[in-house]
Amino acid sequence: MEHDSVTITNCKVTGVINPFLNVEGILFDEKSVFDVVIDGNHVSFNYAVNGNRFAITKVLSAKDNVIKIYLLTKGDKKNLVCTIKNRFLSRAKNKVNEVFSTYTHTRSTKNYINTLPYYNPFSKEEYLRWLKENDKEVEHNDLKYRPLISVLIPVYNVSPKWLSLCIDSILNQTYDNFEICLVDDASTNERTIKCLKKYEKSDSRIKVKYNKENGNISKATNDALAMAKGEFVALVDDDDELDVDAFYYVVDALNKNKKLDFIYTDEDKIDIDGKRCEPHFKPDYSPDTLLSLNYISHLCVIRKSLMESVGGEEVGLEGTQDYDLYLKLVEKTENIYHIPKILYHWRKIIGSTSMSLDSKDAITERTLMSINNALKRRNISGVAEQDKKSMYYKIAYKFDKEPLVSIIIPTKDYADITDQCLKSIYDKTTYHNFEIILVNNRSEKEETFEMIKKYKGRYKNFRVVDADMEFNYSKINNLAIKKSKGKYICLLNNDTKILTPEWLNIMVGYAMQKHVGAVGAKLLYPDMTVQHGGVLLGLGGVASHAYIGASREDCGAYGRLAVPYDYGAVTAACLVVSKDKYEEVGGLEEDLKVAYNDVDFNLKLLKKGYYNVETPQVELMHYESKSRGLDTSDKEKYARFRSEEKYMYKKWRKLLNYDPFYNSNYSKRWWFVLEKNKS
Repeated sequence: MEHDSVTITNCKVTGVINPFLNVEGILFDEKSVFDVVIDGNHVSFNYAVNGNRFAITKVLSAKDNVIKIYLLTKGDKKNLVCTIKNRFLSRAKNKVNEVFSTYTHTRSTKNYINTLPYYNPFSKEEYLRWLKENDKEVEHNDLKYRPLISVLIPVYNVSPKWLSLCIDSILNQTYDNFEICLVDDASTNERTIKCLKKYEKSDSRIKVKYNKENGNISKATNDALAMAKGEFVALVDDDDELDVDAFYYVVDALNKNKKLDFIYTDEDKIDIDGKRCEPHFKPDYSPDTLLSLNYISHLCVIRKSLMESVGGEEVGLEGTQDYDLYLKLVEKTENIYHIPKILYHWRKIIGSTSMSLDSKDAITERTLMSINNALKRRNISGVAEQDKKSMYYKIAYKFDKEPLVSIIIPTKDYADITDQCLKSIYDKTTYHNFEIILVNNRSEKEETFEMIKKYKGRYKNFRVVDADMEFNYSKINNLAIKKSKGKYICLLNNDTKILTPEWLNIMVGYAMQKHVGAVGAKLLYPDMTVQHGGVLLGLGGVASHAYIGASREDCGAYGRLAVPYDYGAVTAACLVVSKDKYEEVGGLEEDLKVAYNDVDFNLKLLKKGYYNVETPQVELMHYESKSRGLDTSDKEKYARFRSEEKYMYKKWRKLLNYDPFYNSNYSKRWWFVLEKNKS
């Protein structure tokens, strides 16, 4: 079912004995509010959001009959988006093994929560428990540098209740050198005007401009910018709230580095009952992630002169005006800083923001325009596309002529597995200009040599390099790359199978970008669950793959399994990089024979200032370690694994302790969850 602001993808009742309501869908407005009615009675329910995907869940009684889900829109209008009947036979038919991922589902009963070692940030109840456990008094440093911050707030017909909470949250800041620049965009609600006039008289730091004609949010924000006297400006919506220490943390960061131009923080939402929910724990600056979605959002504090240099916000791009602004700002400065603290609270209500609710098609069109305009400004050949599953975005980079790609595939026997890999490349790949270098590492079986003979006779772009040495993944690949002819290198395991025909087009397109180092792909187990969705540094030790075991259809938190994201590392089971950058960092570290050589390689690229990108729209099957066994399968391999693990800690301890692309609030034992306080 569809409404202008929501699409319902699943609506059912499960559980033969204990009925359980599960409604899932896609949001097109972050402040959507739902109402659940059972047999004519309004009821409470659990609500979880993962990016723009949501889930409504509730434990039902067998006596419950008709369940209706409504979307509340402007003017308190109710739109029916889903109706389902609670029938025993239907529940029996729908019965499944209910295993809820910590990312997309929540079942908030006391027993369920207590059995989990972590908190699910997308469960309101669990997030509130985490907040309570981590509510600590802030120790304030002496701030010698105290710049004036001008808070820009466009206002339009907002309820005085929400406007007052917004302004009060600023007036109550522990850092007091600020001014509030409010621009009323010709509100017709007299109560809104009255509220503004009250605050205007109450504090000399509050300045209000009353526009006679409605110009929409971009113009109103620019009007507020023109009023501002501060060295920095902060963007705030008229119904949202700031943490009491928001400006303190911003200015504290500026005292440590006065060159900062662009500072952003983590954020969450406030529901209609005033409860905090749906936290967004963000990565540090991630340029490719930013081209996939506006992950920066709020709170955002910008050097005023920088915002003025790009002309403020673009009139005509309402709905994506902040995103468009951020894309322009990052082109002008590298002094970008992320504060990993929840310092901004969106209010989840319809009809109280300074921006009117536009259709999802209009917002999509403007977002695509903003991204495509950024590509043009940067002289990059490419086109933004919307991912229809996650509703986020990805770039189709263009090139006039396909550069030669050398695909390096080490193997030792296992002809059947290697043959499957080679066949998938030749049968599936739409990219034409590639060579395959099969690195023969002491193969012994006749079927291996028969397979090699077959491909040599069939394809001119297939050749073999002999690596007559004990297994050393790094040395074997380095040897082959010295003999390669390609401008780009693709490291590929022989136990993989291509699933996405355009895999090289996509990965080479990203690898061609000046700022990009290594490019990875989504790898799937044979049961079509995720084996690799990016590498998180320091997780469970040195590093760990994200989303192991997730469904192939899972979009991941904020689209991480659907659209490109910057990661600390990507696996070399399928990795594309320019040969120049490969050689610039010295290739793979030959002291790391088996484990972590790809992580080390990625970190060397990071150290040089490059960004490593995961492209989950590219999918391959991976029969992991099929041809050589696991690193811990015997004492000798385990000893080598531990030795290489120690090497990584000694060389990269700082990055392993702080992954800039994985928020420090998240657990280091499991991905994208919050640790419980053991005390």
